[in-house]
Amino acid sequence: MTGDEDRTTSGSRRRPISVALRATRDVIVDLSELNFADPSLMIDLACLAQRLRAHGQTLSLRHPQPHIRQLIELVGLHRLPSVLVIAPQPAAAPA
Repeated sequence: MTGDEDRTTSGSRRRPISVALRATRDVIVDLSELNFADPSLMIDLACLAQRLRAHGQTLSLRHPQPHIRQLIELVGLHRLPSVLVIAPQPAAAPA
C-alpha cells in the first residue's frame, strides 16, 4: 500500500483484498510507503485477517511508519491472533 488510504479509496482496495482472500499461504502487506490511513483500512485489514485465520493463515503488516503503527495499536489490530506486525529495528546508538 502506498500514499493515503481512507474511506474514499476503499473501492480500490477491494480487488487486492479479494486476491489476498484466495491466497494459499500467509499474506504480507507492505505498509512502508503508506503515508496516511484511517480506521476504514484497519477494518478491512481486520476482516482480511479473520478470514485468513479461518484457513490457518496469518496476515503480516510489514514496516508501518510510526504513526501507522500507532493507529494499528489504537484500534487493536495487532492483538488479533492472526496478525503479525513486522517493524524495522531501531538503529543502534553510537557507542
